[in-house]
Amino acid sequence: MTGIPIVDIIASIGGLIIPPAVDFIKKKFISGEADTPERTAATLATTKPEVLPAFMTAIAGLKVTEIQFFNRDVIGTPSRWVVDLRAAIRPLIVCAALACLGTEALGYMVLNDGTRVTFELLCSSWFGSRITLR
Repeated sequence: MTGIPIVDIIASIGGLIIPPAVDFIKKKFISGEADTPERTAATLATTKPEVLPAFMTAIAGLKVTEIQFFNRDVIGTPSRWVVDLRAAIRPLIVCAALACLGTEALGYMVLNDGTRVTFELLCSSWFGSRITLR
């Protein structure tokens, strides 16, 4: 690798800045959903209390359905090693990418340009997702 190509700089800085910037924009400029089940239940309690029990039963059924859909690939409680493996996948990939970038920087390995930029984007976006702007 001779010098630092502009694509590497863009990928690294973009991956570092884009996740917290998107999070900041969502928090500051995009308002949350105005109509929530809790707000609707509060309105029904004051305006039409006779339909509130049916509404609450419908919301409870919706939540049960959402939970079943979310857990459709897991039957029962997953074992601890499965939970730990799922939690470790992204940090392991970032560590492997950092190791590959480090060995290339030391001159022991030559990475393809696309692979190097992908590794840089992976690492910088992982670090960028850890930055929180208030």
